[in-house]
Amino acid sequence: MSHSNEAQEFNILSVETDKKLPVENNIIKFDDNNKVLHYNQVKNKPIYNFFKRAFDVTFASAALVALSPIFLATSIAIKKDSNGPVFYKHKRIGKDGKPIYLYKFRSMYTDSNERLEELLKDPQIKSEWEENFKLDNDPRITKVGDFLRKTSLDELPQLLNIIKGDMSIIGPRPVIDGEIDKFGDNKEKFLSVKPGLTGWWACNGRSDTSYEERVNLELYYIDHQSFSLDAKCFVKTIESVLKKEGAK
Repeated sequence: MSHSNEAQEFNILSVETDKKLPVENNIIKFDDNNKVLHYNQVKNKPIYNFFKRAFDVTFASAALVALSPIFLATSIAIKKDSNGPVFYKHKRIGKDGKPIYLYKFRSMYTDSNERLEELLKDPQIKSEWEENFKLDNDPRITKVGDFLRKTSLDELPQLLNIIKGDMSIIGPRPVIDGEIDKFGDNKEKFLSVKPGLTGWWACNGRSDTSYEERVNLELYYIDHQSFSLDAKCFVKTIESVLKKEGAK
């Protein structure tokens, strides 16, 4: 690939039309005439990625062992509180657009989808859902589920996702199909990294922010990935969990 710094034009050879292709660690979107519609640079950090993956596996494995009493206590509380399984999995979009199934402690009633359909008949609730893909004071959440969410304990089973390689400790929080369009021309950049158990948005307001602010915070992390930023995010996450900031 060659390009002129002055004209900012890109000459692409031997490419298919209407594709989003990684070219020299950049994501380029073409129209039907092979004209560049969007150019989005993605930094390649092999050394950083190698040690980050090593830390992910080591930390997640150790955490699963250390937190096993909490897993047991949480499982008993969920079973006593409402009928249904202890765990549930939810389809999200992973790295490179690959579907992944997120593991969580169940925090909602088992008929939550049916309840949501009824709730969305209310125009005000529907508007809130379409804006944030979540509801304040969600009646589908169980009593134990409310505690799990406020303490972020419902997310702990994602340590299994990390060991599997679907997720990282630190990264943008995974989204569902309907959310990805909110990232606009930055969709490919957002999907260029593994989603995280926590991330720059999750430790900087989370549910207390607008979706536009979420997009900006997630993209900031992707543009500035480093060991120091990951460490800062890790510490801020612990502080946020202890203060129950942004958790709903």
